[in-house]
Amino acid sequence: MRKENGFSKILLIFIILLVIFVIGIVGANIVYKSLLKPIQSNSEKVTITITGGSGISAIADQLEKEGVIKSAMAFKVYTKINSSTAMQAGKYELDKNMSVEDIIKVLNDGIVLDETVTITFVEGKNIRKIAATIEEKTDNTEEDVFNLLQDKEYIDSLIEKYWFIDEDIKDEDIYYSLEGYLYPDTYTLANKSEDVKTIFGRMLDKMDTVLTKYKDEIEESDYSVHELLSLASVVELEARNKDDRAEVAGVFYNRLDRKMALQSDVTTYYATKIDMDERDLTNAELNSKNPYNTRSTSMAGKLPVGPICMASESSIKAVIEPKETNALFFVADKNGKVYFSRTNSEHEKKIKELKDSGLWYTYE
Repeated sequence: MRKENGFSKILLIFIILLVIFVIGIVGANIVYKSLLKPIQSNSEKVTITITGGSGISAIADQLEKEGVIKSAMAFKVYTKINSSTAMQAGKYELDKNMSVEDIIKVLNDGIVLDETVTITFVEGKNIRKIAATIEEKTDNTEEDVFNLLQDKEYIDSLIEKYWFIDEDIKDEDIYYSLEGYLYPDTYTLANKSEDVKTIFGRMLDKMDTVLTKYKDEIEESDYSVHELLSLASVVELEARNKDDRAEVAGVFYNRLDRKMALQSDVTTYYATKIDMDERDLTNAELNSKNPYNTRSTSMAGKLPVGPICMASESSIKAVIEPKETNALFFVADKNGKVYFSRTNSEHEKKIKELKDSGLWYTYE
């Protein structure tokens, strides 16, 4: 009888604990569901700006702070249970009579106030121009751009994320780490508050899309992605149309094979940080020893240390699929027409013809 009484007591305790547990679960569920309900029944609009790169935790804390939801913790639990984590940056108009479910739907669908910003980055422009455009079109400053380019942890994260970026961009002689890697195009931003990291992410994703088209050819090339982008950036500034670009690329490869300097003035301008429409270069500048300046005798058979501008897909394709040519020289007239020569004497003769006919480009 004593054993039965002992068992009965254990059973009773177990039942009591089970009841308490069930009551706790039910109670917790009731509390959880109540925390998902609207803050209030009457309408009260609240404008919320979700910045690019904000995680669920930061968004939840922001919504609670703004008085749009009752509990940041309940919000996080709900998003976890329902896999609702694809929230988009932007400026939203929410209401305090909205439930957590309603708010998450708005954030997931990206139903933002009409504050989108269109920003265009033009091929052939360098990082300095990119920075100026970002400052003009967004709430970021040029300093924000240059600071991010010097952020070692950020650069390392890009090397880990993108197949076409490697340690080459960390060369100490390179002026700007992502020069030539940000694809020139028109992008629509959620609003002016999108940060530089988000903008760069969009541009790098587009570059990934473009380069992936040629990935097999790139892997078979004797040149690295960094070298190909460097050459593509030079081709971009030396020739205007795709046919000329493919042949210009062919000329450059011929010169590299013969251990000749590329002798490209556009690299010298970049080396001196002078824009090409500013003025002519001095002899000292033209002959300066710089890992970007391919006119220097020290650069014989070498590419510039890195890209000098944003190259279009046309220029990228040109260096991956160059046109075979016997030419070793080329020159463009003031209208952009390119003339190719096999010898230096032919090249100098063509330059004289252009000058005599008024087709030689001069700075005002």
